[in-house]
Amino acid sequence: MATFQTLPGFREFYPEDLARRNHVFRLWRQTAVNFGFAEYDAPVLEPLELYKAKSGEEIEAQLFSFTDKGGRDVALRPEMTPTVCRLVGAKANALKRPIKWFSIAEFYRYERMQKGRGRCFNQFNADIFGEPGPEAEIELIALLVQCLCAFGLTEQDFYVRLSDRNLWFYYLEALGLDDARIRAVLGAVDRYEKYGDDAFKGYTEQFGALDPALKEKILAFLQIKSLAALEQTLANLGGKPAERLADWRKVMGGLEAMGLTRFVTVDLGVVRGLAYYTGFVFEAFDRKGELRALAGGGRYDDLVQKLGGPALPAVGFAIGDMTFSLLLEQRGLMPTFVSAPDVYCVIGGEAARRTAFADIQALRASGRRVEYPLKEVAFGKQFKQAADSGARIALIYGDDEVAKGVVKIRDLRDRSEHEVRAGDLFTVVRDFFAAD
Repeated sequence: MATFQTLPGFREFYPEDLARRNHVFRLWRQTAVNFGFAEYDAPVLEPLELYKAKSGEEIEAQLFSFTDKGGRDVALRPEMTPTVCRLVGAKANALKRPIKWFSIAEFYRYERMQKGRGRCFNQFNADIFGEPGPEAEIELIALLVQCLCAFGLTEQDFYVRLSDRNLWFYYLEALGLDDARIRAVLGAVDRYEKYGDDAFKGYTEQFGALDPALKEKILAFLQIKSLAALEQTLANLGGKPAERLADWRKVMGGLEAMGLTRFVTVDLGVVRGLAYYTGFVFEAFDRKGELRALAGGGRYDDLVQKLGGPALPAVGFAIGDMTFSLLLEQRGLMPTFVSAPDVYCVIGGEAARRTAFADIQALRASGRRVEYPLKEVAFGKQFKQAADSGARIALIYGDDEVAKGVVKIRDLRDRSEHEVRAGDLFTVVRDFFAAD
């Protein structure tokens, strides 16, 4: 007989694993609601062209894509940004601005698996549409920080690296580079932390060797780690770079007023490889540097229009569940979940079972978790099952109790017992848990 296994890169969640995942989702969802974001959902299967329009033809190699039975080229979604842009663009005129939406959803990418990365994963996505100013970045970075702090993480555990693609463009323009060379330099900057000088090979192959003096200025800009250093570097440039500093001051000032600058560092080494970003970009990392990025995002003001909607400014970010869960495990912040009933019913013969069933159904309907042996077993075994279940109380329906019209209640912590009239059971159980 064939033995079937999970496909490479996909995950299954046994109950204890799913409890941990649900814990993460629950805190993410509550945090987003506290910030005034509304939850949405969307199809897991989208037209392949949606992703090609956003990222180019080369994206198909990273997708689970196929032709469906209707002859349509489709793909399992690898991310949410194109989808949410489509949704917002379709009803942009009817939506109250700013549009603050979030989702928690599953995504699929056909790529090489590694620690913190699979072919099937979940993400928390949050986006703000319709706000062109840096107020949107303040709100989203604050949400990102709280989505991590909600689990007990502190500034000792993670930090947010804040950069600015617009500022890079303005700076490189001031150094005399044209658009094509700027984009090649940004590609090198995106890879520099990992590859060092080898990151500039693509630029050299396309345009020839980079002037040493120009490269020195680029690398110096790349090393800036504070707003003060940024201001000092741009002080003599004037024009767009100097004007952009006003937005930087607003973002950092807003985060400082919220008490969040201890989580945020200026880091121009972050440019995010996706070309659709148009302004501030940011990524969250663990302080020990042992894991992949925890989260990432930025401004993408042109994407809604590119995908067929109206011109609409937008900022967003995503947190992946795999790397984030690894961080919680490392820090000892992923709780152990015990699945236990409130009440366990110990039941005698058939007549007692029929009496107990009515109470079991009523207690469950009232919100209590109640378990009982599906088949008749000896009382001694049932008491052991009750104790092993983790329930707080046992309700005992023996033949004698049923004949007298009572139910015996045993407190499974101290093993004390007392009888209550059958008609009073619901009230007694309610009061027991209210006082517990």
